[in-house]
Amino acid sequence: MRAIATTAPGDSAATASRTSFDSQMAGGSTGNGPSGTTTAFLAGLLNLNASLGRIMPVSANSRFLHLNWAGTDYPARVIKDFGAGIALLLRGFKLVFSSPKRVLIGALPAVITAVLMITGWVLLFTHIDSIAGWLTGFADSWSETWRGVVEVAVGISVIAVTLGLSVLLFTAITIMIGGPFYEYIAEEVEDELGGVPGAEQVGWWRGFAVGLRSTIMLVGTSILFAIPLFFCGFIPVVGQTVVPVLAVCINGYLLGIELTGIPFTRRGKSFKQRRQVLATRRAMVLGFAVPTYLLCLIPLAAIVVLPAAMAGGTVLSYRLLTTERPVA
Repeated sequence: MRAIATTAPGDSAATASRTSFDSQMAGGSTGNGPSGTTTAFLAGLLNLNASLGRIMPVSANSRFLHLNWAGTDYPARVIKDFGAGIALLLRGFKLVFSSPKRVLIGALPAVITAVLMITGWVLLFTHIDSIAGWLTGFADSWSETWRGVVEVAVGISVIAVTLGLSVLLFTAITIMIGGPFYEYIAEEVEDELGGVPGAEQVGWWRGFAVGLRSTIMLVGTSILFAIPLFFCGFIPVVGQTVVPVLAVCINGYLLGIELTGIPFTRRGKSFKQRRQVLATRRAMVLGFAVPTYLLCLIPLAAIVVLPAAMAGGTVLSYRLLTTERPVA
């Protein structure tokens, strides 16, 4: 497989690490591979790169290695990276559930957040008529029939948008509440992987501040994408097939950025650097984050899924950031 690598001067260590990692991920045979249609669909799906890149750009002068896979190898590489991302989530489950202490520590903040979210959902459903009426004040002079139709449509839209954002909000609130808990899990996982020399202690207040800032930016980004996708949802066929897939991929990718916050912060990396590094392996991030996002849509499943996803996100971060030795 041929790759075109671009690095800034002095990045020989990063280049060696990325080359080593690529050789690990390239191991094995893909057999006959998927059909041309499936391959084209998945490759096209990950050209979400173009739209996400405008919101979360990758600097051409970044110190991190950027790979541009060319030719016919690209679709196969995308599929292999996506599968590797799924494997990282499964590894996260194994790492957490191998230790009852990690399960308890990881679930406690999630349980607290679940109680808060359930309370919020109850209040939303209880007052949805009032909320819809307030949002449709412009239609007070309309006929009763049309005013009712608009209020119902707006009410459904409010619930749909809230549902779409609920996974990101749940994750963000849980990380802000349980920063020290998840820092403990991240530290234990990285110690098993070989450790992080000179790692910084995040602490609750710093973790809360970093989490709040990234939450505002990621939720804002999600809303920016949600608005055009909402209107595209009225397009026949496309609105019922392509739009939901795009929505899940976008929110899943944003969730992946959220889940890797603590490992990056422990290394002193900024939010901008985190986006740049993750952008070098969008397919892998999607393979890890999209199944996590879908699992978290199941009521109360996030209590179990989130600790495992945090561990998986730690392994993903370690793989992309380590410069001394590859991860097995």
